[in-house]
Amino acid sequence: MPKLNVLVAGSTGYIGVQLIKLLVKHSDVKIKYLCGNSSVGKNISNYEKSLTSKKLPKIIKYKRSLLKNIDLVFTALPNGEAQDIANDLLKHNVLIDLAADFRLNKASDYLKWYKQKHRSIKNIKKSIYSLPEINGDKVKEFNIIGCPGCYPTSILLPLIPLVKKNLIKTDNVIIDSKSGYSGAGRGVHNKYKDKNLYESLSAYGVGFHRHNSEIQQEINNYSKKRFSFTFTPHLTPMFRGILSTIYLDLNKNVTIKKLEKTLNSEYSKCKFVKILKTNSLLSTNDVINTNNCSLVICKTKYKNRVIILSAIDNLIKGGAGQAIQNMNIKYNFKETKGLI
Repeated sequence: MPKLNVLVAGSTGYIGVQLIKLLVKHSDVKIKYLCGNSSVGKNISNYEKSLTSKKLPKIIKYKRSLLKNIDLVFTALPNGEAQDIANDLLKHNVLIDLAADFRLNKASDYLKWYKQKHRSIKNIKKSIYSLPEINGDKVKEFNIIGCPGCYPTSILLPLIPLVKKNLIKTDNVIIDSKSGYSGAGRGVHNKYKDKNLYESLSAYGVGFHRHNSEIQQEINNYSKKRFSFTFTPHLTPMFRGILSTIYLDLNKNVTIKKLEKTLNSEYSKCKFVKILKTNSLLSTNDVINTNNCSLVICKTKYKNRVIILSAIDNLIKGGAGQAIQNMNIKYNFKETKGLI
């Protein structure tokens, strides 16, 4: 089978570089074009020394004519920019977006949460939001794939199976998430230059972070009751990784064993979701540089309350790795190819 010709738009950001690092190891992929704006004419090795020995094209400006020779476009761009590329797509092109342009089902929700009008409304219905372990089997039917955000990935993987089985109370779920600063992009260094980024912990988007919309939308697909939650993200002085701490009240007669059984059953055939033994210690260090999501249920002093810890690498499982996982499913490659 001939290799997939791939274009990466937004190749020099943290996610774009991570994507390239994974794609160069994938034997079914040929990176034909790397696209950027301020980086035009440069080599990608200027941004990632480990790519120096790889034969990769110089960075060029994106233009529609490039799509003739491309099977697959990855967009790791600021929110809004993948919409314009989606409008350019030819019939044979597939687009996998790592930003938020095709995560929300309604253009009105996109306007509300991202403060900009959606410029590719016709393509929203032609796209799928794909969290591979939950609904990845449907990606083959779509040529535009929206990848989940990093925080929602760490949150939805533990919550969806429990909501589906009606095991938890859905009226007051508390979610506390902490991310490495790479999740805020390369501009984070300027944005936080006066706030001691490398030695402090800071909350942001309190009460109204954009990922609220995505979490609500996806949980609503599985919850028979109104799902009410409070989500607070934090930026930490580490480079990569996310640890989400989720506080849950159990429904009557539900035990921790029942929760564990449900999660183990849901993910028994999933290579990248790891359910640890109750009360195990879990840190971001356990998942860094992997496409894994590790989950552990912890007891509390209250019989009907538990804490779930969920850890991922925001640049891989929360970004580039998940995009490749979706690609593998779409093209009938082994799901783990290029990721382990």
